[in-house]
Amino acid sequence: MGLVRSSPQRGIITFTLDNPANRNALSAGLVGGLAEALADCGKDPDVRAVVLTHTGSTFCSGADLREPPDPAVFVGLLRRIVELPKPVVARVDGHVRAGGLGLLGVCDLAAAGPGASFALTEVRIGVAPAVISMPLLARMDPGAASRYFLTGERFGGAEAARAGLVTVAGDDVDAELAPLLEGLRKAAPGALAETKKLLTARVLDAFDHHTDSLVALSARLFASAEAREGMGAFLERRECPWVL
Repeated sequence: MGLVRSSPQRGIITFTLDNPANRNALSAGLVGGLAEALADCGKDPDVRAVVLTHTGSTFCSGADLREPPDPAVFVGLLRRIVELPKPVVARVDGHVRAGGLGLLGVCDLAAAGPGASFALTEVRIGVAPAVISMPLLARMDPGAASRYFLTGERFGGAEAARAGLVTVAGDDVDAELAPLLEGLRKAAPGALAETKKLLTARVLDAFDHHTDSLVALSARLFASAEAREGMGAFLERRECPWVL
């Protein structure tokens, strides 16, 4: 079974992260499968926009600690979404953790349902939200970014909307999503592509100037003794030694 499923409807193609047993973690296979699907749809004139959603109770749990993707490959996926000439809309009704927020952060619009929860948990396992800071710092309220980057606290859909991480949040994710998709269906394809370029220029500038240093930082932190201890504690379901 593939890790990413696709289904088209009236000009909107939906890509579904479909590895719920692994909490849709960012494995090399999932990152590669999503990158390939996006490359194909980017060339398809019949596709007006992309919806990115999930099966199971987790949208994306972050990096697969047993089979992590190469940081440069993951950054390539994030950049591909930013540069895609079609708007990408996240449909989230599950948990989003760590690198999963980077995936969410490069989407142009996002709707969150009652099952959505969010946390930047990197600091709790001894690493930092390095490469995902490029889209997130451009999107999030600075005070909210400081709080959640530093504390790893969990927050819900309403707070995610207040912080600028998602566009809308409510009790029915599909009801919240519907007007966004209808608006995109009414927009001219060329105008959508050019408007997306305007909106993503600041994020692409961050990718141009900071990718190499942040990929290096991510690789260094994941190889550190602190991260090895933190990831081991996470996988073994025990407290990290630095917890007071």
